[in-house]
Amino acid sequence: MHFFFLYIDPGSGSYILQMIIAAVLGVSFFFKNFWLGVKAFFTGQKPKKEDEKDPAE
Repeated sequence: MHFFFLYIDPGSGSYILQMIIAAVLGVSFFFKNFWLGVKAFFTGQKPKKEDEKDPAE
């Protein structure tokens, strides 16, 4: 019977955590932009960027 002792040093653990956080944020921004495009298609308006908001709002 073989025993494997696995070890993840702190540098690797923090890198894995960083990759997970980046993946979650990347997916959330992708679906936000996708949803704004779908919503703009059905409402007939162009999707507004954050810089182009109406000053009246």
